[in-house]
Amino acid sequence: MQEYIDFVSNNMILTLVWVGLAATLLMSLIKQKNAAYKVVGPNEAAILNNRENGVFVDIRGHDDFRAGHITGALNVLPSEIKSQSFGELEKHKNDPIIVVCKTGQTAADSANQLAKAGFESVYILKDGLTSWNDAKMPLVRAKSGKGKGKKKK
Repeated sequence: MQEYIDFVSNNMILTLVWVGLAATLLMSLIKQKNAAYKVVGPNEAAILNNRENGVFVDIRGHDDFRAGHITGALNVLPSEIKSQSFGELEKHKNDPIIVVCKTGQTAADSANQLAKAGFESVYILKDGLTSWNDAKMPLVRAKSGKGKGKKKK
């Protein structure tokens, strides 16, 4: 036990870094377990979509959406979710909702807001469209800037 005390006293900065990392990891795990959403991979998301009428909600900008999106995905911006302007998404409150962003980092806020708005089953695509592409899953690309994928106001 004395060896640990000596190590801590001789390596205070290193000890603080390790304690900080451990606390961050612990908080992240607790936050993920208590979140109103679940994280799924591309295969699980495809199963939710195909077997349970899941809906992909792509929260990227309209230009990114037109450049390539998951088949059947709805393009709803985070600002629209925040203001609860769900549009076509409103009729899917009982269906699984899979929130998709570019890398999976920005989807958590939108997923939490959807869950608070009464959507029953909310999921996040782990690592976003990056993981979808890595899994060699198909994307739809708009042929022009008009029509497909363009949001009506």
